[in-house]
Amino acid sequence: MFQSPESDPEALIRIIVGLGNPGERYTRTRHNVGFMILEALAREAGKEWSPWLLVHVCRTEISGCPVLLAKSQTYMNQSGRAVHDLLSALHRNSEDLLLILDDLNLPFGNIRVRERGTAGGHHGLESVLTTVNSDAVARIRVGIGEGNMPDDKAGFVLSDFPSDRQAELDAVIHKAGNAVKSILHDGISKTMAIFNA
Repeated sequence: MFQSPESDPEALIRIIVGLGNPGERYTRTRHNVGFMILEALAREAGKEWSPWLLVHVCRTEISGCPVLLAKSQTYMNQSGRAVHDLLSALHRNSEDLLLILDDLNLPFGNIRVRERGTAGGHHGLESVLTTVNSDAVARIRVGIGEGNMPDDKAGFVLSDFPSDRQAELDAVIHKAGNAVKSILHDGISKTMAIFNA
């Protein structure tokens, strides 16, 4: 039986939110790499997802820390609505968040960990920062950029990762999952020093 995260919200160390678009149509798209990383973490922990509010959630432990994984079920540009409702229901604030999202400006395979900052043109992140009224939101940005980018950037981020790059994608997902574990175990400053090098 699904147990609402409201039952013991104080126990949660972090609320880890992946940004993306809901629905099968978007499952393998570059814009949904945040979902892919959370799904890999949930599989590793042997946990299932449940719908709640405007998200799908999975409560688990990572590196010994109780966390709530959440995949926004609004479309990307409305991610702030889902995050706002989630934080309100749990009586938490933006300092408890860790966002995971794609970054068109980073080469495929690179990740960047930040404690705060602007949206950098990412509309999902912009929606969250606007809604919580703060740029002090920790995030892991996962590079999806390529050397020869098409003019149609929106079409590119909504296109699937090529099947012949699945092994590379799996490695990126694993790397980002390790960054999540590092943040929980060692803190964000040490994680930045390791993964942003």
